[in-house]
Amino acid sequence: MRTFTIEALDDAQIRGLTDARIKAINQKDIDNTLLNYAWDTLSFDVVDPQQHVGSDTIRKRLEEWFSSFEGFPFFEMSDLKINAVNDMAFCHSINHIRATKKDGGKLDMWWRETIHYRRINGKWLITHLHSSVPYNIKSGKASLDLTPTAVMGVSPS
Repeated sequence: MRTFTIEALDDAQIRGLTDARIKAINQKDIDNTLLNYAWDTLSFDVVDPQQHVGSDTIRKRLEEWFSSFEGFPFFEMSDLKINAVNDMAFCHSINHIRATKKDGGKLDMWWRETIHYRRINGKWLITHLHSSVPYNIKSGKASLDLTPTAVMGVSPS
């Protein structure tokens, strides 16, 4: 007989929400991307401004981002880790986007993301997102081309 802990069920629910978010971003579906965001979500993005407060502001950011792509992007998350306890959960991952921009430029970048969920009225909602890129002190530039294996310190074969 198989038994599941509350933590395992919470983990599975959050993984399901993550899979749905990935699918929505790949389809440039703003409504479903925001489906599990709290109305007062705080987001620290990798682009200006320093923060986005509230799902309406995040919606505007997504509209700008999605409209900059020619066709659909390819978005994925690697190394997803979830820690859920009671009504709080923290997740972190290494994210990747690959897309053609409307100006013909190519976007192919990796970044780190931490998400905080709260269970509100029985539903897991994103209340905080923090995205960042590693900084190369020698070049003075962001390191946008690192892959999860490079980030983890394992040499690609």
